[in-house]
Amino acid sequence: MGLAGRMARGVIAGIAGTVAMDLLWWQRSRRNGADDTFLEWEFTDVDSFADAGAPAQVARLAAQAVGVEIPDQAAGTTTDVVHWLTGAGYGLGHALVHDGSRPLSSGLLTGTGAFLTSYASLGALGIYDPVWEYDRETLAKDAGAHLVFGLGVGIAHALLSSPDKD
Repeated sequence: MGLAGRMARGVIAGIAGTVAMDLLWWQRSRRNGADDTFLEWEFTDVDSFADAGAPAQVARLAAQAVGVEIPDQAAGTTTDVVHWLTGAGYGLGHALVHDGSRPLSSGLLTGTGAFLTSYASLGALGIYDPVWEYDRETLAKDAGAHLVFGLGVGIAHALLSSPDKD
């Protein structure tokens, strides 16, 4: 399997994992009374970085570090772009470390890694509170969503890496 093909399959697997995780979050929001379609829910509609999620906050900090200001009207798009790139990046990393065999265990490792690094890095950046300040229910819901992400990545990568590829 060539490196470029392996990388492409990883990115696609990361996108598949992101869809899986986001479908879980969307279904949870629907159970709590939201009536948005998946696409309405998926593509963030916020007016400022004050209302934007963690992906936009990370992008804003990175941009500020190099002297660039992202305008508030780009907060929603910034959230979406960074969210999807993060999922694709984890998929890429997954594909570089795993060969497509053992999709469940490798996917659970990827999901666990995504969960742990998210709380560690976002806590260190001041975007999240320190992990020990969250209640168990919040952490369990978020960990579960990241495990679904990882399983989506692992399964998609395995399907894309079947022996008849390359």
